[in-house]
Amino acid sequence: MVDEKDFENPYTPWEIEARWRRRWAEAGTYRTPEPAAAGETYYCLDFFPYPSGAGLSVGHGRNYVPSDVLARYHRMRGAAVLHPMGWDAFGLPAENEALKQGVHPAESTAQYAANYRRQLDLLGCSYDWAREISSADPAYYRWNQAFFLMLWRRGLAYRAAAPVNWCESCQTVLAAEEIEEGTCWRCHQEVVRRTRPQWFVRTTAYAAELDGGLATLDWPEHILTMQRHWIGRQEGLEIDLPVVGQAGLTVTVFTTRPDTLFGATFAALAPELPAVERVTTPAQRSVVLDYVRSAAQRSDLERHTRRPDGVFSGAYARLPQGTTVPIYVADYVLADYGTGAVMGVPAHDARDLAFAERHGLPIREVVAPQDETPPVPFVERGVLIGSGRFNGLASEPAVEAISDWLVAEDCGRRAVHYRLRDWLISRQRYWGTPIPIVHCPACGTTPVPEAQLPVRLPPLPDYAPRGDGRSPLANLPSFVRTLCPQCGEPAERETDTMTGFVCSSWYFLRFADPHNTVRPFDPQKVARWLPVDIYIGGAEHAVGHLLYARFLTKVLADAGVVGFREPFPVLRSQGILHARDPELGRVERMSKSRGNVVTPESVIERYGADVTRLYLLFMGPFEANAVWEVEADGVTPQHIEGVRRFLRRVWSICSAVGSSGAPDAAAEAALARATHLTIQAVTAEIEGLRFNKAISALMAFSGDLDVHRRDHGTTPGFLRARLTLLKLLAPFAPFISEELWVRLGEAASGDSLHHAPWPRWNADLVSVQEVEIAVQVDGKVRDRFVVAADTPEDAVRKLALAAPGAQRALAGSAVQRVIVVPGRLVNLVTG
Repeated sequence: MVDEKDFENPYTPWEIEARWRRRWAEAGTYRTPEPAAAGETYYCLDFFPYPSGAGLSVGHGRNYVPSDVLARYHRMRGAAVLHPMGWDAFGLPAENEALKQGVHPAESTAQYAANYRRQLDLLGCSYDWAREISSADPAYYRWNQAFFLMLWRRGLAYRAAAPVNWCESCQTVLAAEEIEEGTCWRCHQEVVRRTRPQWFVRTTAYAAELDGGLATLDWPEHILTMQRHWIGRQEGLEIDLPVVGQAGLTVTVFTTRPDTLFGATFAALAPELPAVERVTTPAQRSVVLDYVRSAAQRSDLERHTRRPDGVFSGAYARLPQGTTVPIYVADYVLADYGTGAVMGVPAHDARDLAFAERHGLPIREVVAPQDETPPVPFVERGVLIGSGRFNGLASEPAVEAISDWLVAEDCGRRAVHYRLRDWLISRQRYWGTPIPIVHCPACGTTPVPEAQLPVRLPPLPDYAPRGDGRSPLANLPSFVRTLCPQCGEPAERETDTMTGFVCSSWYFLRFADPHNTVRPFDPQKVARWLPVDIYIGGAEHAVGHLLYARFLTKVLADAGVVGFREPFPVLRSQGILHARDPELGRVERMSKSRGNVVTPESVIERYGADVTRLYLLFMGPFEANAVWEVEADGVTPQHIEGVRRFLRRVWSICSAVGSSGAPDAAAEAALARATHLTIQAVTAEIEGLRFNKAISALMAFSGDLDVHRRDHGTTPGFLRARLTLLKLLAPFAPFISEELWVRLGEAASGDSLHHAPWPRWNADLVSVQEVEIAVQVDGKVRDRFVVAADTPEDAVRKLALAAPGAQRALAGSAVQRVIVVPGRLVNLVTG
C-alpha cells in the first residue's frame, strides 16, 4: 500500500540520485556475479578510454549510456553480466597531455581516471568497479611483456632497421595506422621518413585469416570496409621479366590486371627494392643512387600523392609477348606492396599515365569499352584490343586466359598479396611498457626471463623527448645498465617502449580475471565470459586497436591459451555528437580543442542524471550523428523539458493513492493489452539498440496510465501496470525507477529493482488483427487511427503525417523526425 507521506515532496532528482549512488556502491549492487555452470552470461564492453583529458563530454554519454542500458537490461533478464571499465593509461595521448600540463603522466592519468570514474558514476553507469584496471599498473603491463616474449618465441616479434614514419613534434616513430593524411594522429604535425632499428610484430603472418575472418563478424559495414581495405587483399599474377643482357637476372612484377599485359610500356621498381642495385647499369648508378636517397626522405603519403617521378635504370626487361620495355626506379611504387615492382600500363592506370607523360613513354590502349571511344586512362573492364590472340575477349575471361598462358609458359604464377604491413610497436618515448630485451655484446639480443618480469618503468621526473631520436630512458644509467640474463656479463636494456596499442590488444581478456597475479588470466574464466557479447565504440580504431586485438587473439588461440579466434563477434558504433557554433551557425564535432564541450555535470546539475540519460538516448537513432542544440537562452538543450515532464508524469503516476469503484472490465482489458504491447515493443527496441523508440513507447504507455487513472482511478490493473512501467524504465532511468520501486513497497526483501525479473508479454494479448495508432506531435497525442496490425511502417508513417489532428497541431511547421513505435504510436518531431 502506498503511503501518501512518501510522496509529500515533489520529484527532486539530485537528492534521490546522490542517495542511490551511495547505496548501490555500499551494497555492491553491480558486482559481477560468478556465473552458474549452465547459466547465461552477457559481456558488455566499451572501448578502452584514454584518461588523457580533463573529463568527459556529454558526447561520451552517447557511448556509455547505451551500453549501460544493455547491461541493466540483461541483468534483469537473468544473465550474469560482466560490465567493466578501465583506463588505457599508457601511450602518446597520455604523455602529450601531461607534457602540456607540466605534470608527470603517472599523476595526470591517475587524476583524469578518477574524474572519468566520478563522471560515469554521475551518469548512473553500472560498472563493476571492483574489476577496474589501468594499463600503467605494473600488475597489468608485466603481461604486455609476457605476451611480447611469447611473440618472440613464436617468431612473430623481431627487430630490424627500416624506413619509419617519424613525428618531429612527438619525437617518436609511428605505425602506418597512426598516420592521418600525412600527419601524426595525436599532434597533427607532419610526418617524415627516417631509417632506424625498430621492433615489429609480424601481423602479416595472419593477413589471410584477418581478412577472411571479417566475413564472420556482425560489425557496421563501414568499419568492415575500412579494415578490409587496410588489410588490402589483392589477387593477381606475378610475372617474371628477364633483364635484357643480364643472364639469369629477372624482375618479378605483380599485377591485378593481367588483361592489360599487352599495354605495358615500362617496368618500375620501388627505390628500396634490393633488385635496384643489381639491375642498374654502371652509367646510371650515380643518378639512381641520388634518387634512392631522395626518395628515402619522403613519407608513403607524399610518395602516393605527389606527381609520379623516377629515373631510368639503364636496363630493359623483356615482356612475355617478346617486346622490351625500359626499367625505371620510381617512388610511387612501394617496396612492401606486392613484389615492389610493377608493369607500367599508362593507358589503363592514372599514375602510370602521369609517369609515362613525364618521361615521354608510349601509351598503348589494349582494353576498350564496347561501342564507345575510351577515355585515357580507361581503368574499367572492357574488351581486349591490340592484344594478339586475346583480342575480343572481355576482361574477366581474358584475365584467366592470359594467366593460364603465362603459368603454362612458366613465366608467371597466380598470387595473393596484402597491403597489410607488420605492426611497428616500438616508441622512443618514456610513458609506455618497457620492452623486455637486453642487448649483450656477447650474446646479442636476449629476452628477459619471464621470472624477472615486470621490467618496471622507472620514475623519471624529466621524461620529455630529448630530440636525439632515443627514448628518455636511454639517459638513465640505473635503468640502462644491467647484466645479461644469459651470460651474466654487463649489458644494456632496450630503451624503446611499446605503443599503447599493445595494452589495448588484450585488455578485454584481463577483465575476466583482473586480479590474477600468476598469469594474465585464468583460461577457464575467459572461456566462461568470452568472446565479448557486444563491443561498443566508434570507428576511429577500425585499422588500429580492432585489428591488433583480432591479431593477438588468433595468436593466443594458436598457442592454446584461448578457445576462440575472434574477440568481438558483435560490434556497434554510436553516432558522433556535434555542437552548433552559436555565432557562425556551423556544426562541428564536440571536442575540447574546439572549445564547444558540454560536460555531463552541467546538464545533470540542472536536470538530474535520469533526464540527461533519457535525453541522450532520445536524441535520435543510436548509430546516427546528432547535434546538441540549445534553446534561445543559449543553455537549455532543445526538447529536454519534454523528457523531464515525462519523468514527472511517472512520479505522479506512482504517487497516486486511494481506491476505485468496481473496475471496468473493458478498461482493465485495454490497459492489460497496452501493458503487454509495451513490454513487447520495449524489449524488441532494446534488443535492436533502438533506444529512442523504446523511450517513445514508454512515454506512450505512461500516457495510457494517466488516462486510465483519470477515467477509472487506481484499479488493480493500474497498480500492476505501473510496476511494469518501472521495470521497463529501469535500464533507462535507474535512479527514479529504484526510488519509486522502494516507495511503492516493492523492495521489502531488500532486493534492488535492477535485479528484478524483466517482464514477459502474453502472446495472446499482443496477437491482434487491428491496432490503434496514436499520433503525437512533439510528444503530445493529437490524433488516433486504426490500421491492420501488419501494416508496413512506411504506410503507417504516411497516415500519421496526413492525420487531421496532426496537421492542425503542425500548423505548417516542418517535421524533422518521424519516430514509429510499431503497433503503438507515431511521434512527429518538429525541433
